Amino acid sequence: MATTRSRKRPPRRRPPDSVAKPRGLLHPRVQQVGPEHFGIVCFDCHKARSKWLLADFYGRVLVPPTQVGHTRPDLDAAVGQVRRAFADHQLRDGLVAIERTGRYHRVVQRTFAAAGFETRILHPFVTKQYRQPVDPGDKTDDTDLAAIHRATVTGCALLEATRDEARATLQLVIRHRRDLVRKGAALNCQIRDHLEAALPGFAACFDKFWESAVPWHLLRHFPTAAQLHAAGVTALCHSLRHAGIRFQQRTLQAACDWADRAAPGEVAASQHHRLALALYEDRQQKTREIQALEREIAGRLAQTPYVLLLSFPGVNVVSAADFAGEAGPIGHYANAKSLTGRAGLRPARYQSAQVD
Repeated sequence: MATTRSRKRPPRRRPPDSVAKPRGLLHPRVQQVGPEHFGIVCFDCHKARSKWLLADFYGRVLVPPTQVGHTRPDLDAAVGQVRRAFADHQLRDGLVAIERTGRYHRVVQRTFAAAGFETRILHPFVTKQYRQPVDPGDKTDDTDLAAIHRATVTGCALLEATRDEARATLQLVIRHRRDLVRKGAALNCQIRDHLEAALPGFAACFDKFWESAVPWHLLRHFPTAAQLHAAGVTALCHSLRHAGIRFQQRTLQAACDWADRAAPGEVAASQHHRLALALYEDRQQKTREIQALEREIAGRLAQTPYVLLLSFPGVNVVSAADFAGEAGPIGHYANAKSLTGRAGLRPARYQSAQVD
């Protein structure tokens, strides 16, 4: 007997109390002091200097666009100028809206946060969307500052969670390890390319080419196929025993068989051989750094609630720490949906008229 299944409709969400994002909402504060008494300092940041202006909530410019260098005296002077402007124009409340620019905006953010101002961060894409309708085809610092003000008024400048040293350190360490792994993978490709140019087919003689010390000892002491063939299995065994390297004789026999029928290398084969060994030393150094970082990561992961992820099958220390470093403190998430959404596991929704 066939059964029919009714399509489940997605649950209706409670209408939001405001169209602004919760971390960008500022209208209650504006209503309390009055729009003409609420100041917004807008910063368009660059590498060595920034440009800023001060306007009230209505957009009336109180301090025109002004440049400030990213030095302590200049930033302290800008803070003093903003404070005097707040007093002169009777601004009772306000905030500093800063457009995110790599890490260069952090200097301005730290300076004004230390001076007691509320600092909010604006994504460059938001600035672009608020600039293009008003100033199409015209991108200058002044038009960007005006767009930053418009975006802040509508609640797109967001408060950032406080960065603590433990989370920032874990994030830096896990990202550094990830970068070393990528560089190590690139080195593997470069080493194999040089070895194929110098000694075609040599790497295929070893099952565990990267883990074993045997092929690299042979490459250092017997750099050509002719020398390897002339040495023979007995001399190779003696050399490896003298170096304290464990080996299997059948592996050495396979290497000697290869040397007996090895194809000639490319032009400048000796240089390819030298570069392969130099790159391998670099790879070994990166491997040691990765192992040291993984030990440090395990200790730092154990100090966070994300250590519970290790109870899931298939999740190891590295993957759990990777998620912990990017997700940040779990207390910053209101519910499970927020956390799964940040991880990209929560499906997105598209609704228009009858289509949902």
